[in-house]
Amino acid sequence: MHFTRHALISALVAPAILASPISSSKSSVAIQRRHQKTTTGKAVYLITNGVENAVAAVLINADGTLGDASVTATGGCGGVSLNAMGKPATPDALVAQSSLTIAGQNIFAVNAGSNTVSMFAISPSDPLSLQLVGEPAAVPGSFPNTVAASVKNSLVCVGTTGSKAGISCANFDAQNGIGAMDALRPFDIGQSDPPVGPTNTVSQTFFSEDQTMLFTTVKGDPAVNNTGFLSVFPIDGNGSMMNSTACGAAIPGASSSKLSMKEMRSSPAGTAVLFGSQPIPGANPPMIFATDASFGAGILSIDSTMSATLAAKQALTDQKATCWATISTLTNTAFVTDVGINRIVEMSLKDASIVGIIDLSQERASAQDPGLIDLRAAGAFVYALSPGNGTTEAAISVVDITSKKLVQHATLGGIGVGSTAQGMAILV
Repeated sequence: MHFTRHALISALVAPAILASPISSSKSSVAIQRRHQKTTTGKAVYLITNGVENAVAAVLINADGTLGDASVTATGGCGGVSLNAMGKPATPDALVAQSSLTIAGQNIFAVNAGSNTVSMFAISPSDPLSLQLVGEPAAVPGSFPNTVAASVKNSLVCVGTTGSKAGISCANFDAQNGIGAMDALRPFDIGQSDPPVGPTNTVSQTFFSEDQTMLFTTVKGDPAVNNTGFLSVFPIDGNGSMMNSTACGAAIPGASSSKLSMKEMRSSPAGTAVLFGSQPIPGANPPMIFATDASFGAGILSIDSTMSATLAAKQALTDQKATCWATISTLTNTAFVTDVGINRIVEMSLKDASIVGIIDLSQERASAQDPGLIDLRAAGAFVYALSPGNGTTEAAISVVDITSKKLVQHATLGGIGVGSTAQGMAILV
């Protein structure tokens, strides 16, 4: 269904609220009854990643379908990487997962074209109402494409993948927004501005389940024997909320936690192009479900030295580029997408084996996408973004993860979302 634009996207930071009439899916009532004990998400968020970047928010109805929408400017600019032919690389303009993320009641979004990161407060009464907190923070690297945030540590970390690639972090608070970003922890991948991808780029930065480590996946380039890796930085500090006064007394304030400058880097044998990843809930030792565009997806095990090994591997023989992943706590499985195939593959969190394939190419012609990128699971549904390809409109596919059926195909062109769109985050 189409979202109808009722206001222009502001070039400033004030939100523009956009209403959209929603027609219910035929199976909405049945779905609501079947999943009435699950927690449905409140809203889906992504970035337009246009010249004037903005966060698009789409309301999730009680039955899991998508409804009204809003668009709020980030105060920064989007960016587009280049493909091997030197042309703008769309879809997947940022060659990354997690270009925006949610921590508590805040959203953090990268601005690849202006080398900044923006922080928003989400209204407790209206998930479509976003307010920019402070000013967009300058990032010391170039072409920021992925962001992670930790409530426990009041810490936001940004991955950059341009000529100055690496990780930089800052503390944040609800009143003042993001503080000054610290020194770049460099990744010497020899990139340009904008970067040429998709290989040899930073893929995703994300915190461990207990928020004591920051993981970052970095793609290699098998064609030139360039090895990718998993970067791990521990958190320094205990996450206590203390500040020092002029007289040296400690008072409640900002978190003392910082990201260490000491890195453990490993290139797990059998991997080459590590991309979208998620920590596996409850795993001990820590484990990560990770896609790898060179073969499909697998499971990484993290040992006591923070080094990773490939514990399980599953090839997807007909893949084009399997790059994005999410985990559903309802099914205790992972779901992955491919930018070149209109399907979602469900995989085991124990051995990465294929549980099932949701083939969306068999849906009606009006619900056809060239492929899917960022996705998130919430409640009984998976929400998957297709930015389109310039001729096919950007859309979100809503899939019931029990019946494995498409519930809704919501097109986004009416609110200004197009082929440069990236990211997926859900408020629950």
